[in-house]
Amino acid sequence: MGLFTWRTPPDIDARIEALEVPFNKHGLDRYGTSKEALKRALRPAAWMYRKYMTMTVHGTENIPAAGRAMLVGNHSGGVALDGALIWTSMLLELNPPRLAHGMAEKFLNMAPFASQLTNRTGQLTGLPEHAIRLLEDDRLLMVFPEGARGTAKLYKDRYSLVRFGTGFMRLAMQTNTPIVPVAFLGGGEAIPTIHNSRMLGKLTGAPYVPFTPWILALPRPAACQIYYGEPMEFEGSGNEADEVIQAHVDQVKQRIRGMLDQGIERRRGRHRNAPVRWSGESA
Repeated sequence: MGLFTWRTPPDIDARIEALEVPFNKHGLDRYGTSKEALKRALRPAAWMYRKYMTMTVHGTENIPAAGRAMLVGNHSGGVALDGALIWTSMLLELNPPRLAHGMAEKFLNMAPFASQLTNRTGQLTGLPEHAIRLLEDDRLLMVFPEGARGTAKLYKDRYSLVRFGTGFMRLAMQTNTPIVPVAFLGGGEAIPTIHNSRMLGKLTGAPYVPFTPWILALPRPAACQIYYGEPMEFEGSGNEADEVIQAHVDQVKQRIRGMLDQGIERRRGRHRNAPVRWSGESA
């Protein structure tokens, strides 16, 4: 079967039907997520995940089967390919599947078609009130604390981590939500960015427009790895002093850094058959 002749497997629609999301009789939940839109979105996403990219996923057993949780990961690649593939992995790898709600950049709501697509697939504008409501409803939240700074990484910096915002930590503590650290590798190879034009970004309403030597509309068919680490829990109200919150954020960042380093070693073949460690110790 050729690369572009893949037929939709029968499990795609069944996985959306198996979601814990309380859809009403019209197939919508309280946030506007549409069951039919999820099915339509998962079909091409599953093709990319299963057929186009070479995906390797570790640690899905660390994702809570139910209840609130926050997936906190690094950005990798010139656009949010990482978020799309993590979203897809939650639907395809977990039994039962779970819907990951991302916190979309605000500029997406300025583009009518993009706004409708993100909303109908459960991706809401990145506002604290949206995150709190989702977590209080025991949903799975997907957060990238690097923000637009993370997607702006150039190819040479694809494995780096830039500054993490602290808002996710305050929200996690306020809502008593476990944090699952996520390390994503391969996005920089799939969409290698050599320059970011902030001037064009201003014209389009985006933070920047990435330039890549890959001229096709699709990302390059790269090898991507996702590592899900053991959940981390932090006690407190979320109103702690900035230095306390920053120390907790640094712990999460260091855990992700350690997972990235292990992933890089495995990509280079140094410890290809070694077990994946999740507690942050060196390989």
